[in-house]
Amino acid sequence: MSANAKLKRSLGLPLVMLYGLGNILGAGIYVLVGKVAGFAGTSTTLAFIIAMVTATFTAFSYMELSGRYPVSASVSVYVHKAFGKKWLSVLIGLAMVAGGITSAAALSQGFAGYLSSFISIPLPVASVGLIIILGLLAIKGIGESAKAAALFTLLEVLGLVLIIWFGREAFSSLSPSRVFNIDPTVGISGIAAGAFLAFYAFIGFEDMVNVAEETKNPRRVMPLAILLSLLISTSLYILVVIVATTLVSPAELAGSKAPLTLVFDRTGASNTTILGFIGMIAAINGVIVQVIMGSRILYGLAKQGWLNQRLANVHSKHQTPALATLVVIGVMIAGTLLLPLVSLAQITSLLVLSIFTLVNVSLIVIKRRQPRHAGYISVPMFVPYIGTMLCVLTVLYQFSIWL
Repeated sequence: MSANAKLKRSLGLPLVMLYGLGNILGAGIYVLVGKVAGFAGTSTTLAFIIAMVTATFTAFSYMELSGRYPVSASVSVYVHKAFGKKWLSVLIGLAMVAGGITSAAALSQGFAGYLSSFISIPLPVASVGLIIILGLLAIKGIGESAKAAALFTLLEVLGLVLIIWFGREAFSSLSPSRVFNIDPTVGISGIAAGAFLAFYAFIGFEDMVNVAEETKNPRRVMPLAILLSLLISTSLYILVVIVATTLVSPAELAGSKAPLTLVFDRTGASNTTILGFIGMIAAINGVIVQVIMGSRILYGLAKQGWLNQRLANVHSKHQTPALATLVVIGVMIAGTLLLPLVSLAQITSLLVLSIFTLVNVSLIVIKRRQPRHAGYISVPMFVPYIGTMLCVLTVLYQFSIWL
């Protein structure tokens, strides 16, 4: 370990984009589409659209901020640049780590669910084993981890394309009234609860910015990677959800441990095991990205002098923050053993929405103070304002449902 070693810049636009896209796809559509259907019923597509709109405005805020400040522990730096409060920056950074930990814990359970369709193995054993293996891979190197994530992402996209292709008959009866219908059995509250959970499916672009110090030309690459990953994931999501809710009832989707395998079976495809395999890959990809994200935030906070300096130590051989990675995977293991999947996803959504609110407010303050910057993209001032409003309203509405 060395306190003077630097992170290795080895990531270009394709790897960063696939890194983020894999996290977005793995986080939601493979693991949580059934759970969202359990809340939103036949309005599941509408719930995903609402979640997508909420996420999009914040994604544009991230695009500008990632160009302004291309560093690890990015969100903490954004907040510090805006408000200059060390305690707030540390708090938001730790909230990001907590969100990544709960997300990875949920995804590891999703992996175990898909794995159970192949072999009989206790779910805790499968989920904990996955976290340990991927943690060791992350310690070995960012290049190896990002390349593995890129390969997994291509497989994830293939799985979704297969569902869209074999289920294409679902689009023959498609109409705006079907997409935007309000299921009377769940009502507005059910759709809102589904959208809150579906929001988890769109997070991932905020993790991308934490590898800025390992990215070539990050001021240009990072904003473009965020934009591309969001466009691709949104297109795939909406098409897959339409197929899923057309071919399978919401109750069946909600009760399945491997929902997209069930959907693929209903398309009439001959070999449905391929979707179970790809579902595992999607969860694996999401976990490895969260391991990387959490460890880089701890590293960045320590590098700023805001946490114990040992967390900023970089492995002399692998050039990765090994101690920070070990801390993250240890807490992830505890999370996956203690909480169920839906609770983990809801906690993640709440944490991330709170973080997104602060990010949007930070951009408002920064743009007023310093309109010009060296980044690649500038967004209109209304973007962070709308992003703030949507995030706050979503959180408040969800709290009103819980209360």
